[in-house]
Amino acid sequence: MLFSAGLGTRMMPLTEARPKPLVEVAGRPLIDHAIDVAREAGIPRIVANTHYLSELLERHLGDTGVITVFEPELLDTGGGIRNALPFLDADTVVSLNTDVVWRGGNPISALLAAWRMDRMEAMLLLVPRDRAIGHLGAGDFRMDSGGRLSRGPGLVYTGAQIMKTGRLDAFRDANFSLNSVWDGMAADDTLFGLEYDGTWCDVGRPECIALAERLLDV
Repeated sequence: MLFSAGLGTRMMPLTEARPKPLVEVAGRPLIDHAIDVAREAGIPRIVANTHYLSELLERHLGDTGVITVFEPELLDTGGGIRNALPFLDADTVVSLNTDVVWRGGNPISALLAAWRMDRMEAMLLLVPRDRAIGHLGAGDFRMDSGGRLSRGPGLVYTGAQIMKTGRLDAFRDANFSLNSVWDGMAADDTLFGLEYDGTWCDVGRPECIALAERLLDV
C-alpha cells in the first residue's frame, strides 16, 4: 500500500498543480522511488490511494501495473488501508509513505526478513534521530530490548511497516489514523519495531528536496 492521497500542504507551492507523489527528486517523481522499493522487495501487488488531483496520479500510474483506489474524501492512514483491502487482497500488508527516500538496504526487505507472524501484529521501521534527514520531530517511539514499541521521543517512524489488518474492522468511522491501531497493539505487546541500518530522508517540504538529492548523491 503506497500512501499517496494527501493534500501536500507542507509541500506548497510545488503541489499547487500536482499531487505530492509527483514532485520530483533526482529527476523522478517521489512515487516512482517508492514503487522501486516495493518491486525490489518482491511485493506482488502494489496499491496506491489517490485523492488530491487524482487524475494526474492515475494517469502517471496507468501503465505501471499499480492499482489505484480513489478516495472521494480523505480517510487518513487507517481508513485508507481499510478502504483498499479489497484490492490488496491480503490480511497482512506492507505500507509505505511516498514522500521519503532511502540510502541503504531495501527497507521492505529488512521488514520481511524480521517479521514474525506468530507474535507480531505490526512491525514498524524506525531510524535514530541522527539518521532522519529533514525530519523536525524528536522521534515517535521507544523500543525495548525485545523490539516492542512504546510511545516516546527517540526513534523516528520512517513510514514503512508490515501490519495485520484484523483490527481495522473495529473502527466505526471511515476516517481514522493508524496511530489508533498501533496504540491498541502496543497495549497488547504486539507492536514491534526494527531499526533501519541506513539513512532516511523525509521529503515533506520543498527544502527537503535538496537534502534528499544529496543523500542519493545526485
